[in-house]
Amino acid sequence: MTIAEVKRLLAKVTDVADPAIKELADDPRKGVQLALKATQNRLKRQQKQLSEFHHRFKYESKFWQQGCQFIAGVDEVGRGPLAGPVVACAVIVPQDFDLVDVNDSKQVSKEMRQRLFPLIKKEAISIGIGVVDNHDIDRLNIYEATRVAMKKAVGELDPKPTEIIVDAMQIPVPIHQTRLIKGDAKSISVSAASIVAKVYRDHLMTQFSQKYPQYDFEHNAGYGTAKHLAALKKFGPTPIHRMSFAPVQKNSKK
Repeated sequence: MTIAEVKRLLAKVTDVADPAIKELADDPRKGVQLALKATQNRLKRQQKQLSEFHHRFKYESKFWQQGCQFIAGVDEVGRGPLAGPVVACAVIVPQDFDLVDVNDSKQVSKEMRQRLFPLIKKEAISIGIGVVDNHDIDRLNIYEATRVAMKKAVGELDPKPTEIIVDAMQIPVPIHQTRLIKGDAKSISVSAASIVAKVYRDHLMTQFSQKYPQYDFEHNAGYGTAKHLAALKKFGPTPIHRMSFAPVQKNSKK
């Protein structure tokens, strides 16, 4: 085989025990050995990713073994921005959920989140979204507003969960909850919820960006970037800004 043919062959290899790897091990050509090395590294990365994926089923597996059929992972996005809503998502995944790339949304690229969003929606048993706008954030405070958003998200689920895994919050619903610090990196259900919430909120902020283009919401999602703060100082707050947040008060026009 030519080196190009070897590369095409190795691109299809999915297991380190594949006979092709053993057969090519003694090929003296440098190009073949480089291709072999690249393939072995790729397979190691994939194996590590798969192992970590299965580990993120740890909590769900425990509850499934206890007879809990429907377990909801809940997460939020948008507690820190100066503008826009806080968005929570609740997701119930099936036991055969197989989207290996699903992880904490902060560890996943924007492009990957966009690709995973419809796939999660397709595989999930149920998804709920809860949105609390800036006015209620100002009225309640961001912590309580987040709890309300999470309650709304859980309330949208059908079937109703018998167990909730949540990222370090207490949701005001009468369902047993397991609270995890950095739960979006420890539970596959919470990981899925974090991705859906992030993509959903980013879409909302992109829509707001069309209405208020000076603030660059499409790129900063309402966070206090230099461009956002400069726009606040020059133009004042929009109807979607959180007036209870100090940077908005400080940089708003008098």
